[in-house]
Amino acid sequence: MPTKIEKDAYSGTDTTGHEWDGIKELNTPLPKWWVWIFLATIVWAAGYCLLFPSFPYGPGYFRGLLGYSARTRVDNEVAAINAARAASLDRIAALPFEQIRKDPKLLELALVDGRLTFANNCQPCHGPGGQGRPGYPALAAGAWIWGGTLADIQTTVTHGIRSGDPNARQSQMPPFGSGALNPGQIQQVADYVWTKFYGHPADGRDVSAGAKIFADNCAACHGADGQGNREMGAPRLASHVHLYGDSREAIVSQVTTPRNGVMPNWNTRLDPATLKSVVLYVHSLGGGEN
Repeated sequence: MPTKIEKDAYSGTDTTGHEWDGIKELNTPLPKWWVWIFLATIVWAAGYCLLFPSFPYGPGYFRGLLGYSARTRVDNEVAAINAARAASLDRIAALPFEQIRKDPKLLELALVDGRLTFANNCQPCHGPGGQGRPGYPALAAGAWIWGGTLADIQTTVTHGIRSGDPNARQSQMPPFGSGALNPGQIQQVADYVWTKFYGHPADGRDVSAGAKIFADNCAACHGADGQGNREMGAPRLASHVHLYGDSREAIVSQVTTPRNGVMPNWNTRLDPATLKSVVLYVHSLGGGEN
């Protein structure tokens, strides 16, 4: 309850009549300049809400008397940028790779477009910079399964791998654990691949039995020296880059029950100029071949 209003002995200001634990509240008004600014902000806010999109109601919102829309502004800006780039994109779509690479400005545009497209579509699987992830090829390492020329990469990106596209790249490693080899033979061939091609020490293992199993069952695709076969999509085994890891357990797993991954065909999602741009970018990551 308010107490008696009185004048403060120290400041000479009237109190409000409120007191808490002996502390009395002074009735000090706000500076007039502050009050007028506060009132002005209220008027400004009310005017803003009337002129621009503001209050939601039902399924929509009040769009403002000016009809302004940030989405429309952005759409117009994007359309203007696309219109300015249209001529260059048409040239990228029409010209062969070598001519694009001979034009520094056009190549720069293609690489920027390719980098953005890669980040939005390819990076979740292949990693930033194309370093790869378990089960997804390292594009920057040069360990190509189907080839690393511009034409090879274009075919892979355009049609995919086991994607369902009529022109998709196709390969199928049989499940040797389903009866073609017994568990002991799988262990033997894993020992041979792990030591002969992956470069690990034999540690006293006799890999001669595994060498014969490899020659009889694996060499037809992967090559007698583990060099792989790009026409068949058979990975190079004699390498330090492996799709599913460098461990012996990974070899046993892949021989027993192969994982045949799928890469989507991007020809239904990206226009020709964007496809060529991302091909040029992937080729530039460090593993591209001439």
